[in-house]
Amino acid sequence: MTEKTIRIGTRDSELALWQAHTVQKKLRDLGYKTEIVAVKSQGDIILDKPLYELGITGIFTKTLDIAMINGQVDIAVHSMKDVPTALPVGIVQAAVLERANTLDILVHKGSLDFLESIGTIATGSLRRQAQWLHKYPNHAVVDLRGNVNTRMQKLKDNDWSGAVFAAAGLERINLKPETFINLDWMIPAPAQGAMVVVAMANDYFTVDAVSQLNDVETEICTYIERQFLRTLEGGCTAPIGALAKYNEQEDVIEFKGALLSLDGKQKLETTKVVDVSEWKKLGFHAAREILENGGEELMIELRKQLKPNK
Repeated sequence: MTEKTIRIGTRDSELALWQAHTVQKKLRDLGYKTEIVAVKSQGDIILDKPLYELGITGIFTKTLDIAMINGQVDIAVHSMKDVPTALPVGIVQAAVLERANTLDILVHKGSLDFLESIGTIATGSLRRQAQWLHKYPNHAVVDLRGNVNTRMQKLKDNDWSGAVFAAAGLERINLKPETFINLDWMIPAPAQGAMVVVAMANDYFTVDAVSQLNDVETEICTYIERQFLRTLEGGCTAPIGALAKYNEQEDVIEFKGALLSLDGKQKLETTKVVDVSEWKKLGFHAAREILENGGEELMIELRKQLKPNK
């Protein structure tokens, strides 16, 4: 079989291209031929085949998945936190790269006085909004969308006190300003700071090539976090945070997860430390604990509030 060129599909934002180039370099270092194919994200693609059996969220991942199913690209590179927990039929997770910074950070305008009084914080994430309001109930939270560069520009252009970002995204494209603080009290999104590469299940050459980039520790920790998310969520984008860490000294996995109400007033949290051999069901058990302690009722309430307006 002639060795084929692996076509790497990506969105054309600066961060997406950085991620694609990172994967390209790693594959080239292993001796594979590659090319990058930037796919414009189209919100109006007509899905005439039942490719998506579950309520798949991000249109960005959807566009690349369709390009892959249609044979235009061989792999797609994503920020793992943006990828739905159920992949489309025929697509598999081929590798999770070693994780970067998991923290959320607050980018501010130089003064932090507002933390002691009233302020307005921008974020497009329900998880960040809920955790911020839980800690700072007197603050207002406004919606902030777009890619990282767009959001940084909007922060400059508005009179908000600050905006919350994933540290990893800003660090990857050297956009992290001097005026930031680490929000180490905020539980990150499941799989935050990790990049995932997906491929077609039946493309054995590509799956084999990409699997060499897999980082087992990151794969296990993100699996736990996404299992927690999937068990709680059942297809609704709720304010959920989760972080699993491997503690090498003690050979244990430390896990922290939370489910919050949109206004941050209710917060259901769980912390677990288990032997590394018990990782496979950790996310599931942690989520069940939350569901049995008020989480079922909170999820019903959240589904009502988050129903898309038709």
